[in-house]
Amino acid sequence: MKLKLVMMPPQADLSRKWAARLQRELPGYVVVVPESDEDARREIADADAAYGWVPPEALPDAKKLRWLQNPFAGPFPNYYYPELIAHPVMVTNPRGIYSDHIAHHIMTFVLSLARGMPDYLEAQRQRRWDKNARRHPYIYLAEATALIVGVGGIGAETARLCRAFGMTVLGVDPRPEHAVRDVEIYPIVALDRLLPSADFVIVTTPHTPETEGMWNAKRFAQMKRTGHFINIGRGKTTRLDDLADALEKGVIAGCGLDVYEVEPLPADHRLWTLPNVLLTPHIAVRDAENVPERRFQILLDNARRFAAGEPLHNQVDKAAWF
Repeated sequence: MKLKLVMMPPQADLSRKWAARLQRELPGYVVVVPESDEDARREIADADAAYGWVPPEALPDAKKLRWLQNPFAGPFPNYYYPELIAHPVMVTNPRGIYSDHIAHHIMTFVLSLARGMPDYLEAQRQRRWDKNARRHPYIYLAEATALIVGVGGIGAETARLCRAFGMTVLGVDPRPEHAVRDVEIYPIVALDRLLPSADFVIVTTPHTPETEGMWNAKRFAQMKRTGHFINIGRGKTTRLDDLADALEKGVIAGCGLDVYEVEPLPADHRLWTLPNVLLTPHIAVRDAENVPERRFQILLDNARRFAAGEPLHNQVDKAAWF
């Protein structure tokens, strides 16, 4: 008897192409692509597996569902609602497919802040030839310390790159899965003790009930006055007004952000105009052409494993959201 996998709506051309590829490569499956929420509820009733999101109103119909592949490592809020957490379905995600791209974006922030690029860019905008434009301390990376909060795939690759520049790298992670040469990884309880030692605090953590708002006035006050804060994980982990206060008052020296507590970042927010601040609009992997194929290969590999009764890659602790 064939297994049934439902590609949950909303559908896009890419999802339909993937469904056709799965059907060709895995003849032991029936792959269904419902076009509406109503069709999806009907199809999920006898499905063994699904790709996407099963909304709360459809979950009671999913009597046979044993595996759900989340398309995103950091899903939207309420993806993991209480009924899904309690359901026996196993959830997997594609963590690891973005690691190199996002680590490169992080290093763009690190290098730019270390070399004073925000100050020189301001002089450039003013058409001002000014060799003394730098208003913030120069940071020699071979003598600098990076504290990486969240040493998953992205954090581990960032740690490797930081080490290549000669940096001392410390890691904090509640569930270490990656070993990085010459990097000691500490439990989350060590975070506050380590903060004062870091020239760069690099945050790659997901948004969970435990991480929401963890970067706030109290934590910024524990950083070096010459320290820099970089967040490329999830915006909800950081209180933006507290961050702006810390920058304005000189509690920390600068920041680089690709994710925000509110997106889009409001046009009147102070962060837009503060010095030594780099902002990108949640685009770290936007133009990475190989990421969709990596996402498909995770789905394909897990589908093969599911059919063979083998352990699936990237299993999620649903209660922890990652």
